[in-house]
Amino acid sequence: MRIYNPRKWFDILFQIHKSDTLRKLFPLICIISAYAGIAAWIEFHFLRNTTNPYLKNLNQMHTLLGFALSLLLVFRTNTAYDRWWEGRKLWGALVNNSRNLAIKLQSMLQPTDTHNRDFFKRYIPLYATVLKKHLQSDVTAFSLDETDHPELKELDRGRHVPNQVARLLLDRIMSLHKQGHISGEQLLFINQELMSFTDICGACERIKNTPIPYSYSAFIKKFIFIYVMTLPFGYVFSLGYFIIPVVAIVFYVLASLELIAEEIEDPFGNDSNDLPMDKMAANISKHVGEIL
Repeated sequence: MRIYNPRKWFDILFQIHKSDTLRKLFPLICIISAYAGIAAWIEFHFLRNTTNPYLKNLNQMHTLLGFALSLLLVFRTNTAYDRWWEGRKLWGALVNNSRNLAIKLQSMLQPTDTHNRDFFKRYIPLYATVLKKHLQSDVTAFSLDETDHPELKELDRGRHVPNQVARLLLDRIMSLHKQGHISGEQLLFINQELMSFTDICGACERIKNTPIPYSYSAFIKKFIFIYVMTLPFGYVFSLGYFIIPVVAIVFYVLASLELIAEEIEDPFGNDSNDLPMDKMAANISKHVGEIL
């Protein structure tokens, strides 16, 4: 995720970042501009009939369709942003619950119990790390020390790794309860944080695995394409060859809104506008280490 100062207008206006839609759409903008120029030339030289009611009334059709298209794009953008913001709230809850669990365990465990403290110091942040990789469909090896923690060998990296880490956390806490290091009341006291890990994982998977319905996304793309392709025929007699930059700008605005929605509707990827999960996982590791 890119961090920026929204008050620096000139920096934002004149910088073309790798996530800028202009960079991605530039080839298509050139093609659309060439198409608009060819369409305008054909109309001026072969279809110069300003009394034709079908050509003259195309601009009225575009006015009506433009209103409908704007409503669709607003709904599309809002839906995508809601998914991004829900992902951010879920990871914020993961950060807070990890801190709360560490604070509670710090009070329950004996200061001399370095073995269990080191275990939770490593495993609580580990959940955020494996969840990030799980959401990004990355099954590469994690930075785990199997010498200090031989139970890590039980992890099957071809299966649901976050659930396995949550199970190891719960197994250790239940073991402490059976040994008398944690009372039944204390077990209930930390149960909410333990269960919240799996709840957050499930909610993130819901966002990740439930994209915008294909029919809706495909319809908007086709709508934008048809709308832009017919623009020269509706406004060429009133704008002349100025229709070329007008069509290019209209296409850039409409297509950019769709591209932005596509990028932020999956907030768990590696794009510039996705959630900074690496930074949040590092913060969890830092804060849990300070607490324990």
